[in-house]
Amino acid sequence: MAVTSEATTVWNGTLFEGNGTVSLDSSQSASLAVDWKARSEGSESTTTPEELLGAAHAACFSMAFSNTLVDAGFPPESVQATAAVTFDPSGPKITGSHLLVNAKVPNISDDEFQRLAEAAKGGCPVSQALAGVEITLEASLA
Repeated sequence: MAVTSEATTVWNGTLFEGNGTVSLDSSQSASLAVDWKARSEGSESTTTPEELLGAAHAACFSMAFSNTLVDAGFPPESVQATAAVTFDPSGPKITGSHLLVNAKVPNISDDEFQRLAEAAKGGCPVSQALAGVEITLEASLA
């Protein structure tokens, strides 16, 4: 059965001077400030759609990679993934997502690890949703 997750944004004002709040409705776990300045210039205190997309991509990839490793007979002890999503405000457009992965996987060769990481990248549902942008992968064994 399909599961639907919801988030809501309330935006106040114009794109460049306004601001908003993103609420993670399904989990009720966060309410986050968003604005154009953070999105176009970066910020340490205000989130962006790209940061939220990065969180989704990192979480999804970690799950997919863990499952891919188990299916291949290499249950991981841990998988850490960071997704760096790049936004070009002059487009405006999202230009890519770079997955930086470090995992502790006993008894696996680096070649097999790389092959399975690439397979997980392609099998990750968020990667599939991002098919219109370049997705790169840098994976290392811990």
